[in-house]
Amino acid sequence: MKRFVVYVASALAVPLLVGGGVLAITGHCSSPKVVEAPPLTAAVIAPAQALSDAYAAVAAHVRPAVVSVYSEKIIKYQQGPESGFPFGDDFFQQFFGQQAPQRRQPPKEYKVPQRGMGSGMILDKNGHILTNYHVVKDVDEIKVRLSDKREFKAVVVSVDPKTDVAVIRIKDKVPADLPTVQLGDSDALRVGDLVMAVGAPFGLTQTVTTGIISAIGRSDVGVADYEDFLQTDAPINPGNSGGPLVNMKGEVIGMNSAIATNSGQSAGIGFAIPSNMIQTMLPTLTKGGRIARGLLGVGIQDLNDDLAKQFALTGTSGALVTSVSPDSAAEKAGIKVGDVIIRFNGKEIQNIRDLRNRVGGTAPGTKAKLDVMRGGKELALAITVGAVSADAANSEEASEGTPEQATKLGLSFQTLTPELAQRFGLSDKAGVLISAVDPGSPAAQVGLQEGDLVVEVNHKPVTKAGDFQSAVAASRKDGKVLMLVKRKNASLFVLLPLN
Repeated sequence: MKRFVVYVASALAVPLLVGGGVLAITGHCSSPKVVEAPPLTAAVIAPAQALSDAYAAVAAHVRPAVVSVYSEKIIKYQQGPESGFPFGDDFFQQFFGQQAPQRRQPPKEYKVPQRGMGSGMILDKNGHILTNYHVVKDVDEIKVRLSDKREFKAVVVSVDPKTDVAVIRIKDKVPADLPTVQLGDSDALRVGDLVMAVGAPFGLTQTVTTGIISAIGRSDVGVADYEDFLQTDAPINPGNSGGPLVNMKGEVIGMNSAIATNSGQSAGIGFAIPSNMIQTMLPTLTKGGRIARGLLGVGIQDLNDDLAKQFALTGTSGALVTSVSPDSAAEKAGIKVGDVIIRFNGKEIQNIRDLRNRVGGTAPGTKAKLDVMRGGKELALAITVGAVSADAANSEEASEGTPEQATKLGLSFQTLTPELAQRFGLSDKAGVLISAVDPGSPAAQVGLQEGDLVVEVNHKPVTKAGDFQSAVAASRKDGKVLMLVKRKNASLFVLLPLN
């Protein structure tokens, strides 16, 4: 590298005389040593050619079943009526004391087509095609183009907006020779596995890009309500949405859905919905049904190191239960506030989104097993999963928030009254209401707010300010106090440092 830099610097410093197509370099230069490239041996060529052949074979296997999805939505707008009088209608009223003559023209309606394009993959011989919900959302017409350039009109069969999944179908007569994709096991993927993305980026149909799985289990992307994305560096661009992400067996292990970018183009981070999440929904969606999601009926919170110590845990994996809804599946199963859910049906729970995805992907009425930590001991609970009602939240209520404080730590308290409960959106009838938080105080630094309701301190109920004072006094030597706080209809544990 040092020698290369020197050569470049020298070349820039030497005067160049260019004329008549001849380049002459003045000065005295020693002849550079010619380094011959080593020959490519069979031992080098063979594995490289094998990898190249594998890519080509996978692409040839998958591409026929990948379609381009064209959508059109008609935007209607009206041009307002015009009177034809340049000074306005009030001109006649002001100067002649009468209304303007009725010469208004009827409003004109204009229709402007708004077009979009995405990708999709053929699922079966019945003409069902998998794509993203956002590709076909609120459109008036859908057309699909196959790899052999045949085009067909399509209709939406069913959608699941919460996962950004849609199933459409070829309209009218379905050709008998449709190629189809094969769905693989996305749970078997490893970070570093080779993958291939197929789709129509920027309208360039049947485009193939390659890369690796760069992460799994991404759940904080903000694209859908239920997220468990595969992350890949295979270039994904606008138009790739709905296309397959394929492993080196030619199996679809994900559906390309989103990219992380500041420019609107690929920046090396793309996201795909895992095939296993999709497969659980396909029997319902292909029949035109709607996805019914499971619900435990608990409020949950992520753990940090300090909270983990308070609940006698050795790590921060799991979902901390902050509330249990009356008559819910969780209450019937014996789940209590302060439990930490560590497994659902034998699958380890890493955080609140992990639990939400697993419960939400379980059909209501399903019998399941929950493993929880309670007081440092592991318990196994049997539960019958409940159902998310039409007006309920998307899933388990996740408490977003941070810790809290004590009396000399910038807090003021007030007795909870029905009027105050209504004002702050609280359904509880007992607890200590925080009426003020001093700016810059320890309480403010941990996120406490006016209107927060303290219902427990160190796992014991509090009903008046004196209970809180006593608990804080008893916790002085520990240097912190654990509080359960209600904020509107959500609950969260807060670890309050006292020093």
